Amino acid sequence: QVQLVESGGGLVQAGGSLRLSCVVSGRTFRSIAMGWFRQAPGKERELVATISWNGGSTYYADSIKGRFTISRDNAKSSVYLKMNSLNSEDTAIYYCASGRNSDVSVGEYGYAHWGQGTQVTVSS
Repeated sequence: QVQLVESGGGLVQAGGSLRLSCVVSGRTFRSIAMGWFRQAPGKERELVATISWNGGSTYYADSIKGRFTISRDNAKSSVYLKMNSLNSEDTAIYYCASGRNSDVSVGEYGYAHWGQGTQVTVSS
């Protein structure tokens, strides 16, 4: 059974930082790409960042480029999202997703399994 468990969300003031974590079980983590998505109230879910199986390739949405960093630790079957300079537009539920293969994918079709999400709220 594949499980993705996110943690690290919460309430933070504008300009602050958070680090999200996602632990994956039930898959060969080291061979798959991973992604972070988010869904704000009243909006569609969107890709935030994605990372290839070995961390060699990454992709970031324009809205967060330069502020967020995705990373992974294959020994811990974990992927992380460090978020700096947060603003109110970053308020959303953040989802971790495991890829169908080893390469980065910018569409939801590229991801096979999803976590339950973690809430990030940025107060202004």
